[in-house]
Amino acid sequence: MAGTAAAGKSAAAVWKNPLRDERDKRVPRIAGPCSMVIFGVTGDLSRKKLMPAIYDLANRGLLPPGFALVGFARRDYADEDFARVVLEAVKAHARTPFRQEVWDHLAEGIRFVQGTFDDGAAFAKLADTLATLDKERGTGGNHAFYLSIPPNMFPVVLDQLSEHALAKPSSTDVNGHKPWRRVVIEKPFGHDLESAQELNALVNGVFPEETVFRIDHYLGKETVQNILALRFANQLYDPIWNANYVDHVQITMAEDIGLGGRAGYYDGIGAARDVIQNHLLQLLALTAMEEPISFQPDQLQTEKIKVLSATKLVEPLDETTARGQYAEGWQGGEHVVGLLDEEGFDPQSRTETYAAITLEVDTRRWAGVPFYLRTGKRLGRRVTEIAVVFKRAPHLPFDQTMTEELGQNALVIRVQPDEGITTRFGSKVPGSGMEVRDVNMDFSYGEAFTESSPEAYERLILDVLLGVPSLFPVNAEVELSWRILDPVLEHWAADGKPEPYEAGTWGPSSADEILARTGREWRRP
Repeated sequence: MAGTAAAGKSAAAVWKNPLRDERDKRVPRIAGPCSMVIFGVTGDLSRKKLMPAIYDLANRGLLPPGFALVGFARRDYADEDFARVVLEAVKAHARTPFRQEVWDHLAEGIRFVQGTFDDGAAFAKLADTLATLDKERGTGGNHAFYLSIPPNMFPVVLDQLSEHALAKPSSTDVNGHKPWRRVVIEKPFGHDLESAQELNALVNGVFPEETVFRIDHYLGKETVQNILALRFANQLYDPIWNANYVDHVQITMAEDIGLGGRAGYYDGIGAARDVIQNHLLQLLALTAMEEPISFQPDQLQTEKIKVLSATKLVEPLDETTARGQYAEGWQGGEHVVGLLDEEGFDPQSRTETYAAITLEVDTRRWAGVPFYLRTGKRLGRRVTEIAVVFKRAPHLPFDQTMTEELGQNALVIRVQPDEGITTRFGSKVPGSGMEVRDVNMDFSYGEAFTESSPEAYERLILDVLLGVPSLFPVNAEVELSWRILDPVLEHWAADGKPEPYEAGTWGPSSADEILARTGREWRRP
C-alpha cells in the first residue's frame, strides 16, 4: 500500500494540464499563473478595450484561476472602487454575455495602487502588492506591465520599474522555474526613425527585446490573420500572387469620424504617422511576404522584415504622394465642421488628416507592382480593406460594347467592419447577346461561422500572457517602417500644406491624380 501511495504522489507531482500543452490544437491555450498591471488605467483605451477584453478572456475560460488585475493611476481609489470601475466598463463594452460567477471570481484578484509615475513610494507599494498577490493568488512572480500612457512618460515609468526591481525577476520559484516579466507598449513608437531608435534603446535597457510586446491592434483582428490562411493554406492563389498577374495593390483605412476633442494627441502627428507607419505597412508586409517555414514567431518576423527591407517609395514624391485636411461638409445627413474649426486645433495647422503614398517591393515576386496606401478621417465610410487588383486579360475577343461594364479582376480582403473576402470577376449577362459584366463572389465571417470573432485585444492580451510574440512588431520592423516613411514626412514638412477636401468625400483630388497618371483609379469601398 505504501508503495502505491508513493507512486500516486510521484504521478501527481508531474501531472500537467493538457490544455496548456503546446501540441494541443483543439482549444486555445490557457495562460499560466500571472497578473497584469495597467498604467493609465483610467483612460479610454483601458475602459473601452483592455478591461472588457480581460473579462471576455475570463468568460471564455482562458485566464488562470488566480489571475490578478492591478490598476495604477492618480485617482484616490480603494480596491473596491476600482473594481466598480472595471465592472462598469465590462457591462458597457464586453463582447461576451455578463455572468456573475465569472465576475465574482475575477473581482477577487483586482487591486489598485494610487500614485503618479514619478512617485517612488507608489512603485514600492506596487512591488509589495505584487509580492502579496504572488502569495495570495499564486501568480508566481509572473507579471505583465501594460503602458497605456503617453510615450513621453515611458522613460519615467521604465526607470521606476527598473529601480524597484520589477522589470526582471530576481530568483526562481520552488519548482526551479524562473518567473517572467513582460512589457506592453501602445503606439506611436516614436515620431520618426531617430526617435523610434531612442525609444527602442530605452525600452531594451530595462526589458530584453524578447519580453517587449508592441501592440498593433490591427494584427489581432481575425481577418488580418486570415491573410496568412488565405495565401498559404490555398493552392488556388499562390500561382497568381505575383507581378505576372497582379497589376497593383490598394490598402485603405478610411474613417468617417472627425477629430473633435483629440487635438492634444493628433495635432502635429497626422494621418501618415498615426496609421501608415504601423497599421498599413504591417498589412503590406503580410500581403507581400514569402511563405514562412513555420508560423513560429521568429519565422513570421523574419519574412516581414525581408519585405519591409525591400520596400521603398516611388518617386517623384510630388506625383506619388498626397496629403489632405478635411473641410466642412455633410456626413451621415449631418453638417460637420472642418479640422481648422475643431476644438483645440490651431487655425494654421498643417496636420494632415488624409495621406496616400506609393510604394514598391523590390523583389522578384513584386517587381513593377505599385502598392498604394491611403488613410483618412471624415471619408465616405468606415472601412479597412486590402484590394489585390489583377491585370486585364491580354486579349478580349469581344466588341467594346460587350465589355463596357467589365473592370479588372480583384480579390478584396475586408478587415473591418464587414469582415470577409470578395472576389470580383466578369460573367456573362443572361440573354441572347455576349455581354460581360463584373460580379462578386462573397465570403462573410458573420455568415460562415457560428462563433463570433474575438476582439483584437483579447487575442493580443492572451498572447502577451502566453509569451507568444507572433503578432507583435519587433525593433527591426518598427525602424524599417520609419525608414520607409521618413522621406515623405520630410518632403511634406519642407513644402506647402495639405489640400482641403470636403468631409464625406473620398479625399483630395491630388490623391486621385496619383493613380490617374498611370491609368488607374481608387476603388470605391
